[in-house]
Amino acid sequence: MLKKADRKQWHSKFLIAQTMRRRLTAFMVILVGSTAILGIAQRSGADNNFKHLVQLLETGTCMSCSLEDADLMHADLRAANLEKAKLQRADLGRAQLDGANLNGADLSFATLRHASLRGADLRGATLTGTDLIGADLSGAKLDENGLSSSHWKDAKGVQAVASDYASLHNAGVEEVLQGRYPEAEDYFNKALMRRPDAAITWVARGITRAEQAKRELASRDFAFAAELYEQQEQPEIAKQLRDGAEQVKQDPAQRGGNGVGSSILNSATGLFQQLLPIAVKFLSPLAF
Repeated sequence: MLKKADRKQWHSKFLIAQTMRRRLTAFMVILVGSTAILGIAQRSGADNNFKHLVQLLETGTCMSCSLEDADLMHADLRAANLEKAKLQRADLGRAQLDGANLNGADLSFATLRHASLRGADLRGATLTGTDLIGADLSGAKLDENGLSSSHWKDAKGVQAVASDYASLHNAGVEEVLQGRYPEAEDYFNKALMRRPDAAITWVARGITRAEQAKRELASRDFAFAAELYEQQEQPEIAKQLRDGAEQVKQDPAQRGGNGVGSSILNSATGLFQQLLPIAVKFLSPLAF
């Protein structure tokens, strides 16, 4: 026979164990229920995405649709209405989206590499981390600085207002480093539309023009940059630029690039060697 004290202690332990079993059972029920609900929600989300995908491909219209992670590579979506659609992480590589309505769509981290977006409406679209490398944006409607947080290197038809000054200048510098001077000049043109007082960009464009044997134009760029540096109280750089402006006009009969800009500036005042590293500073951080 157990003593009274022992029985009391045993009963207490029994109650504690019973309580623990009840709590464990309740926890397991909740856990199983939650897992089931989560599974149903996931299936429901997947079914919803599939339904919207079918709707888009059949009708060309799917406003505010859930198309996250959708595989739409090479899809023909010309003139499709995808206003406010959720397209996060979707693969739209090489898709045909000419004239598509993507107003207010969320394309965060989506892939639109080499896609055709000619005349597409991307106003209000979220393009954070969006891959637009090699895409055709000719005539596309974009917000001011709309491309600033996307990756648009080598995209066609990028408008000056669609990206910020630094991104456009960076793109030009990278083209210079690759020896693609006409492309670099185009980026510097756009950068100067954003910031016409950016002396370093006038210098950079002058270098690209000198490399293409556009001597008179290069001379004008260096001369205007000299004025800007003079206003910034940097007379030494201003003098070098004026010297370079005169040197680059020499031997106008010579045709072709062939390093003419760098050779003339290097032999005259070392201007090319000094200014290119200044331009390279704008490469960090890159905007794409």
